[in-house]
Amino acid sequence: MLLMRVIGVTGNIGSGKSTVCHMLERRGCPVIDADMQAHETYRKGTTVWRGILSTFGPEVLGPDGEVDRTALGRRVFGDAAAREQLNALVHPATKRRVQQLLAGFRRQGYEWAAVEATLFVEAGWQRMVDTIWLVASQEALVLDRLRRDRHQTGAESKSRIAAQMSAIEKMEHADDIIYNDGSLEELEARVEQLWQDLSTTREPPRG
Repeated sequence: MLLMRVIGVTGNIGSGKSTVCHMLERRGCPVIDADMQAHETYRKGTTVWRGILSTFGPEVLGPDGEVDRTALGRRVFGDAAAREQLNALVHPATKRRVQQLLAGFRRQGYEWAAVEATLFVEAGWQRMVDTIWLVASQEALVLDRLRRDRHQTGAESKSRIAAQMSAIEKMEHADDIIYNDGSLEELEARVEQLWQDLSTTREPPRG
């Protein structure tokens, strides 16, 4: 019986990594959205929620007592020290959730699974996967997507981009790069190429 292997799909905001992950799902590869799992770690009453409240104060909570992600984002995106504090609270709990979900996929007999995470490299999760795909796109295209899909202003988008490790830096950690600067059909073809490569290559796990 083959052991399940894991693809780490990363890329900065607006790069198109979620689109790549939808393409993987259509090929029968289950995907864990680490950002979504991160949000679950700080639901009201959790240990991480209490840590965020203690660190950033009640002004980052909404009327229902849940963390207001917009308010929290305003606190951390322009402040590197605050981002480090937040990541120290959220990343370990998120990693545990992701590992539990991967264990479930293994028990179900999947050959491949994927983890989508913006801060994959920053969180030091490389050893959790067997191969890393980096989705990269030109900044002008990213800004256009964020304006169209998330209704962000150029200033908001540039602030979030500046707060992340650059795609160039992430390339040093990637096994494959997916340039998402063309059509959806071109992106699909690149994903299919990499997917087929996985079925014919059995590399040893990262160690």
